[in-house]
Amino acid sequence: MSTEDYSQRIREQRGEKETYFADNPRSPIPNHADFPGLDYYDVDQAYRFEVPLDEHDEKEEITVETTADGKQRYVRYGELTVEIDGERVTLQAYRPASGEDRFWVPFRDETNGAETYGAGRYLDLEPKRQQTDNGEWILDFNQAYNPTCAYNGAYECPLIPMANWLDIRVEAGEKDYPGQTIGQDN
Repeated sequence: MSTEDYSQRIREQRGEKETYFADNPRSPIPNHADFPGLDYYDVDQAYRFEVPLDEHDEKEEITVETTADGKQRYVRYGELTVEIDGERVTLQAYRPASGEDRFWVPFRDETNGAETYGAGRYLDLEPKRQQTDNGEWILDFNQAYNPTCAYNGAYECPLIPMANWLDIRVEAGEKDYPGQTIGQDN
């Protein structure tokens, strides 16, 4: 896929999300008239990787705390390693303990709190959409998104496990929500 086709596809996905947030009654934005839109970094294909998932021999079940003082269970299934701006970065991929066939790859980086949502961002990997024919996974930080609690404090979101706190900047994906987060002080 050409760089322009790739960029266009990402921009279309972002537009679809923005339309959903602005118009859909199930949107996490409670008052659509006040929705200021979403903000993103420019699409940069350097933040798209096709990498193997290195499965852990022992898949440990962990408890992840949430923004509402709750807990959710995940299985630390494997890790994905990429190079960003000359730095080797390893992220843990988690599967919901409920057995869903998808991976949750949350992360925090040096942009959090200034340019991006303070608690971190998420990536989801689904076999039908992000797994290549040769078994590698597409880890595309241009698709990094904010958890729903970034838009509305009534939502409960899992916090980022410390294993995925990065000491680098990831200048890709969704930036901090430009509107007032409902139910939280900004």
